[in-house]
Amino acid sequence: MALEDICGFKDTPVHRKLKKSGRNSGIPLQFFIPTLPNSVPFNPRPSLPFSPSNHSVTVSRPFPLSHGTTTLGFIFQGGVIAAADSRASAGGLVACPAVHKITPIHSHLVVTSSGSGADCMLWERILAREIRLYQLRHRRCLSICGTAKLLSFMLHPFKGTDVCVALTLCGWDKEVGPKLIYVCSDGARLNGDIFSVGSGSPYAYGVLDRELRWSLSKEEAISLAREAVFRATHRDAYSGNKVDIFHITAQGWSQRKREDLKEEYYRDMERRIMFT
Repeated sequence: MALEDICGFKDTPVHRKLKKSGRNSGIPLQFFIPTLPNSVPFNPRPSLPFSPSNHSVTVSRPFPLSHGTTTLGFIFQGGVIAAADSRASAGGLVACPAVHKITPIHSHLVVTSSGSGADCMLWERILAREIRLYQLRHRRCLSICGTAKLLSFMLHPFKGTDVCVALTLCGWDKEVGPKLIYVCSDGARLNGDIFSVGSGSPYAYGVLDRELRWSLSKEEAISLAREAVFRATHRDAYSGNKVDIFHITAQGWSQRKREDLKEEYYRDMERRIMFT
């Protein structure tokens, strides 16, 4: 098939073995990352389907880059809320003030991303591709837990490398309801009811731990997410500009209109003036 040629599945040993046995398990076989000339490869490791040892390279940067963000997700009685700021930073530079850090994967799943911008975009596209291929093969969506397990499996061989990815899967399973799972580039996979990731996460946790309740209404939950991101951006120099908020229910995800955090700042100043 043309899709096999594009994805590099055609002539792999595993593909030939499956073809001989007549089975099609639907498991992704291999993907390839282009190499750069005159580069030093990673330390060799045992050969794995997703091993970076043969395809990835270590490229020294001319200077170190610090990066940061604020993303969060939590579960309440009305579903799952995912929120994030929109600032992409490169050291002391605001590289882009309007980045989308929440990416829909399918109708009932979005992921929040923190880490290296390039790595996050690459792995989100890989994950979306694999989920779509699974859906075409099996005529159903992979569960949120299965998606997290697949992503963890793909990322684990990159443990100890310069890959920097931290994704929070926020979704709704038909069988189990709302799910929130954190997966990072060392292969760790954690289930929970509340996660905040990034340099602004300690400030966001301070707001969420104080105000989060299971019985929140939809509007209260959205307001809480906005407040948590705002408080984080107020103290964290690497977070800021605007806030994106997604609400995921049994009917799928919906996105709130992107809000400027400057407006929240002015409202906060007005409240402070009123109380003084």
